[in-house]
Amino acid sequence: MGLIKQGILGGFSKKTGTVVGAYWRRLDVIRALPRKSGKAPTQSQLEQQQKFGLVTAFLGDFSELIDVGFKSTGSATPMNLAVAHHLQAAIIGASPNFAIDLENFRFSEGKVVLPDMVTANAISGGGIHYVWDGLTDEGKFIQPTDKVTVLAYNADKQRFVKVIAATTRAIGEFVMQMPQAYNGDTVNLYISFTSAVKKLNSNSLYLGTDVVSF
Repeated sequence: MGLIKQGILGGFSKKTGTVVGAYWRRLDVIRALPRKSGKAPTQSQLEQQQKFGLVTAFLGDFSELIDVGFKSTGSATPMNLAVAHHLQAAIIGASPNFAIDLENFRFSEGKVVLPDMVTANAISGGGIHYVWDGLTDEGKFIQPTDKVTVLAYNADKQRFVKVIAATTRAIGEFVMQMPQAYNGDTVNLYISFTSAVKKLNSNSLYLGTDVVSF
């Protein structure tokens, strides 16, 4: 039942008949109820639904990183932009066995310059040693004070370890510790850079896989 809040000329909320009343952006609005379609979804529509569900479920675990790594544009939220990227570039397989292409997974996007050389390797004691080359130039999109974020994703356990703003570009290396439970597991390794002043980002970079060893 709809509720009239301000007399016969006022707005109303909830459903009445075939319309719904709501208060939106300081306006009382009325919209028609959506019509139920009698058509069965096409195979293409079903596949798109599968892909969308896969991407949103996967990215939900990385929302903290995505909120920082993707910048809102207009009405598009960081998560909107991340979902759009992954639907277009990061799905492999055939229906119904779609999967995320971890080489094209991205938690950050932007113009900050990536180093010419970056490596990440497992070391004894459960560490992942990230190394990148020194600064050869400075400018709007590359500074020695750029913050470095590192990520290791364990696909088998569907868990990850991250360190946001772990160190600065000028340091040139960082060791991230893995949990003891990851011993013998393969992890997918990533890195990104964020400017300290203007909070601009680089694209996150996939660095391959390695096996955790204690």
